[in-house]
Amino acid sequence: MKKYVLLTSVAFLLTVTTFGQRFSKTLKDTPGMVSYTMRNEFAKDMPGTLDKIKAMGITNIEFSSLFGKTAAEIRSELDKRGMVCTSHGVGYDDLMKKMDMVIANAKTLGAKYVRLAWIPHQGKFTLEAAQKTVEEFNMIGKQLKDKGLMFVYHNHGFEFEPYENGTLFDYIVQKTNPDDVSFEMDVLWVYFPGQDPAKLLEKYPKRFKLMHMKDLKKGVQGNMSGGTPPENDVALGSGQINLAAVLKAAKKSSIEYFYIEDESPSAQQQVPQSMAYLKSI
Repeated sequence: MKKYVLLTSVAFLLTVTTFGQRFSKTLKDTPGMVSYTMRNEFAKDMPGTLDKIKAMGITNIEFSSLFGKTAAEIRSELDKRGMVCTSHGVGYDDLMKKMDMVIANAKTLGAKYVRLAWIPHQGKFTLEAAQKTVEEFNMIGKQLKDKGLMFVYHNHGFEFEPYENGTLFDYIVQKTNPDDVSFEMDVLWVYFPGQDPAKLLEKYPKRFKLMHMKDLKKGVQGNMSGGTPPENDVALGSGQINLAAVLKAAKKSSIEYFYIEDESPSAQQQVPQSMAYLKSI
């Protein structure tokens, strides 16, 4: 009987060890969360929402907004819970007109990255808009790098208009200074305009530093608009995107932090499902 118990215990430990190795091969650490996932909750109750997120096993937040708080107030709440902010999302106007504020807030939050998620434009994204973007991104990236921060641009779908043998997103990547400008891949917003996230990672393995992990409801047709109803965000692994292939490519890339972003009204129910999926692959 003792021998049987010992063998059973060893088998259990081997199973746990193997499971842990499988998880670590997919993601080195438990993924973070984008604050936009819990935007309504954060707006009403910052401390309570952080408690909910930590209860899910998530301790790393990318703050896309300060939700009416100061950066110092948010940092205090994070510190109390042993949580961190690794990336701070801001708007284009702030980067162009309030850079000192952006830098101060990012440093107070403890963020390494400053992220932009939208390029102002009218109608279809054009080569002229891309050229202006390259010039401004290089300037923004240099300013942030000089202050010890890293600039990343989060794709949003509209940048994948065809251009020469690729897209305008290719143009932006290739024309920006890799020392100053990096990228955050939003998986859904690569897939939605008809691109392959895994292949894009393989094409530019050193340019992506962050990732938003999202999935798209089955049956939804994409386009170049950069927008889709939030209900089309579904739990990871239940939609159209081959996330296993994406994460396999991501392992060979320079991505440092992975975040779950779920814009759905059902995010609180779907995030645990997404976490379970990530542990299963």
